[in-house]
Parts: sequence; structure tokens; C-alpha cells
Amino acid sequence: MATLKDIAQLAKVSNATVSRVLNYDQTLSVGDDTRKRIFEAAESLNYSKSTKKATTTKGKIAIVEWYTEKEELEDLYYLSIRIGVERKLIELGYEITRFFQNDQFDSLNNVLGAVVIGKYSPAQIAELKKMNSNLVFVDMNTLDAGVSCVMTDFKSPVKSVIDCFNEQGLTNIGMLTGQESTFDGVKLGLDPRFIYFKLYLENMNNYHPEWIYTGDFTPESGYQLTLKLLADHPDDLPNALFVANDAMAIGALRALNESNIDVPEQLSIISFNDTSIAEYTFPALSSVKVYTEQMGKSAAELLVNQLATADEIIPQIITIGTTLSLRNSSK
Repeated sequence: MATLKDIAQLAKVSNATVSRVLNYDQTLSVGDDTRKRIFEAAESLNYSKSTKKATTTKGKIAIVEWYTEKEELEDLYYLSIRIGVERKLIELGYEITRFFQNDQFDSLNNVLGAVVIGKYSPAQIAELKKMNSNLVFVDMNTLDAGVSCVMTDFKSPVKSVIDCFNEQGLTNIGMLTGQESTFDGVKLGLDPRFIYFKLYLENMNNYHPEWIYTGDFTPESGYQLTLKLLADHPDDLPNALFVANDAMAIGALRALNESNIDVPEQLSIISFNDTSIAEYTFPALSSVKVYTEQMGKSAAELLVNQLATADEIIPQIITIGTTLSLRNSSK
């Protein structure tokens, strides 16, 4: 684990600034450039140190991010995937060009191919395919669109989280989840973590819809949803809370702290993604470890292999497993 001092030295800021930024301190006035430097330093230091830059360039590959650069700082899951893609492509000898959602994608037809990160509407996918047929998506199942993709497993880790709570004697379980939309305004389906959460608890006859709150996947949304949970259930709070990502969990911890709810004694929390911020929260977050570096590497390798057989692109899906990292936010 990288220390706050390690991150501060790499980002060229103070330890206190690193701590406050990683905890999304709303009272801290700091520019987006500084925040970006800190988050990228934290992610970079938690990656494997074996990456070597190739001495020759084999061509240019694009990385397309479904967020704007500012939005990416609110959800380090996608930032960490992007860093994984970049490191692997550099190691393999490719030059990189980056596109965020508010950029023009016209030059995609001038690159060998693209790793596309995030969620896209059918119209967006069709448009991207027109610009360049050599695509690999990360974090979205695009097999139906005839495009290869890399995904993380959701079913097994959700079961692991619920089993963990039950083993601790925590059977009153709520959830904070999110609803996503693509950049062109198309609403996506239900969060798969929620789908498996609901199915598993229904099979146990222990599903409580009154403890399910839906917002978006940001710290502010996690904060507001938790305040609403506390206001709606002053006398019947759940004793465990599954939060769909670390960013929301950061907000939830802030709301609970302000409301003098002890974590984990009164309410245990387990999150999802286990990004670099999870180890620096107060208390440190228990979280499902998603191997974002491996997701990024796998997407890069899949695209490069696809380029070698461009005459016949056979769509395939790679699913990456997870592990549960238990820290101080759960008993």
C-alpha cells in the first residue's frame, strides 16, 4: 500500500491535501489539475511496477472514455482502467491518443484501433464502429453489437458480500445503488449489483425494499442518499449497507459521521471496486476488489491480437474475477 507521503511526493502537494482530496472533503478548495495529479498518483502507485516502455512505436491507438475528464475524477474506477490500458499499450510499443466524451472523435479513423471505456448507447456504438472497426469495449457487454469486450464479474462478489454480512450476524441489509445514462441521454438498465443483491436476498426471504436507495455513482449522491436513509428510518436502520461503488461509499461515510452513527458498530459498510481511495477513508472501506489494471491490460492485449487478425474479427468477451478486501468499515 502506498502511503499518503508517497502520493504527496509524487503529486507535489502536502500530506494533508492528499488525505482531504482522497476523502472528497467538500470544504477543501483545490483545482481540478491538482485533484487529477493526486488521484493519478494514488492509482499509479498501486499498480504493478513492471511496466517497461518499448523503444519503438508500432502505431497509434486511441483510448475513448465515456466520462468527461472532470467526471472521471468523481469515479476512480474508470480512471484506473484507463491507466491500465495506457500502461499496457506503452509496454507493447504503441502511441496513445485520448478522447473524453466532450471531445470530437473525428480522428478515430486515423488510428489503428480503440479501447472504449464505459457505457454507450446503440447509436453511439454504431457511430464508433463506422469510424473504426477495430474496437474493444471495457465495462460493457457489447457482444450483441458484434464487438469484443472485457467485463468484471458481478454475481459472485455480491453473494460474497451478503454471505459476509450474514456470517457477522448482520441480516438487516440495505443498499445504495445508482442509475446510469449514456452521454447522449439513453438510460441504462438496472445496476447488475442490485439485480443480484435483490435475487439473492429474495431467495433468503430477507429482501427489504424500504432500505434500497438509488441515485448516481458520485460521493455527493452517496451522501444525500444516506441522509435520506437516516431521516426515513430513525428507529429501524439496517445494520449493514452494501454500496455499489467506493465514490458513493465516501459520501455515505461522511453522512454517517456527521450524524454520529458509528461505523461499523451501528452500521457496517462494504463497497465495490476497491479503488485507491478505499484504504484512506475513515474508517478504511471494506470493498470488493475489481482488478481494473488487469481489465485495462486485457483490453489492450485483446485489441492488439485483433489487429493482427483484422481480416476476421471474432467478437469475444473476457470476464475478470474479484476478491473481497475486508477493512475497518465492516465488523
